Amino acid sequence: MITLLILIPIIGSLILIPISSESETVSFNANANANANVNANANGGVGEKEVLKNKNQMKRIALTTSLINLFVSLFIWYQFDSNTTQFQFVSEFNQLNFCHLNFGIDGVSLYFVLLTTFITPIALLSNYTNINKNLKLFLISFLLLESLQICAFVSLDLLLFYIFFESVLPILFIVIVIFGHGEDRFRSAFLFFLYTLAGSLPMLLCILSIYSYIGSTDFQLISLCEISLESQKILWLGFFIAFAVKTPLYPFIIWLPKAHSDSPLAGSIILAATILKLATYGYIRVLINFFPDATNYFSPLVQTICTITIIYASLSTIIQQDTKRLIAYSSVAHMGVLVLGLFSNTIQGIEGAILLALAHGFVSPALFTCVGGVIYDRTGKRIINYIRGLATYMPVFTILFFVFTLANTGIPLSLNFLGEQLSLLGIWQQNPYIAALGATGILLSACYSLFLYNRLSYGSYSPHLPILKDINRREYSLLISLLIPTIIFGILPNVLLNPLHVSSSALLYVV
Repeated sequence: MITLLILIPIIGSLILIPISSESETVSFNANANANANVNANANGGVGEKEVLKNKNQMKRIALTTSLINLFVSLFIWYQFDSNTTQFQFVSEFNQLNFCHLNFGIDGVSLYFVLLTTFITPIALLSNYTNINKNLKLFLISFLLLESLQICAFVSLDLLLFYIFFESVLPILFIVIVIFGHGEDRFRSAFLFFLYTLAGSLPMLLCILSIYSYIGSTDFQLISLCEISLESQKILWLGFFIAFAVKTPLYPFIIWLPKAHSDSPLAGSIILAATILKLATYGYIRVLINFFPDATNYFSPLVQTICTITIIYASLSTIIQQDTKRLIAYSSVAHMGVLVLGLFSNTIQGIEGAILLALAHGFVSPALFTCVGGVIYDRTGKRIINYIRGLATYMPVFTILFFVFTLANTGIPLSLNFLGEQLSLLGIWQQNPYIAALGATGILLSACYSLFLYNRLSYGSYSPHLPILKDINRREYSLLISLLIPTIIFGILPNVLLNPLHVSSSALLYVV
């Protein structure tokens, strides 16, 4: 089943390759008669219709492929046995001496795979109408991103995890450079690529050290080996730097707002929902699982960094005037709360962190869709001072925007509320002072979220804007698709928590 989950997007990409998306060049002879010109124009019109037909066909193929993968992942969820910590649906490919692929799913990786397959069709639909140039490259990029992310979440080999962890970088780099907007997108793309690539080099060195010491990079073999505390400390720091850059935690946060602000909407959605969760998964799978003694030793350091990240990012969010940058900085603050829960060494904290990762994967893409999709597509502006009074002509959008704004602040009955509260309750058992400082992020999130919503939605209608149309069916479907799981899982969290209990209990270490 896992092999099928990985191969479906690749097969969809291969189907897209032969389809032509460029119009044929029609040459005109200056000395040709009028009838020849008429025929040439007619042929050109037929060619344009054929190109439009091919583009629509490519969009349908990519969207159908991603939806099929979503249904396969839901079937895996349905068949998953939540009463064991063993990896399930394990598949191996060891026919080649130089390549040993080993994949499997447990209670932790299951939800990250589900989030990836759920967000990919959302990302494709978000730019369904406004990406027409290099469309084939755009669609293939996101299908390949889906396969590579799934491979990272289901890999049972540390070296494979690193390869797939890094393999998303060149594709996202291309997406930002080619499909991004703004003259600064080249700098943003290079900053994203170089920051995350350089941050991951210590992880590669640590993986090579583990291989030289153990003779294997298989997850289960590493977990059975005894590693001294001094060695654990060195290895832990190498992996932590890579994951801290990808999260990002202070002081490695500068690349994320720039990457978000200059990438297309689909890129922002994927980046916020799933790319940042690669680091979350890495904390759980590598640091806590393989180096528990070092994790306990460095927990105060992590808690201090997370507290600084939450307060710094929240205060930075309040002063932002660019709507996409504001949502990007708010993501940094929420990820700080998430990491606090992960390093609490409590079931509540770890499960709350995973719930918050899922909630952030729903709400943050919805907010990017609101400000970087609905509003930006209609106005061409992202500066808060130019946009005002949207409730006058966009009442349906304003209501949905308000609900997601409240969810971003962690209001009860939303999945964000459960994730943040469980994360903070978990860290409270370890250090009440850190929990109190981390809770300031909830107060500050209410400040910047309500400020953004109030400035954009109410007041006298902005003289800089024409009369705007309310959201269409596609945009409504996108936002409702993200709203439903946010509310349902916020009311019925046991649907998510039951498969998590056994796997999260196995992550606890004895102090």
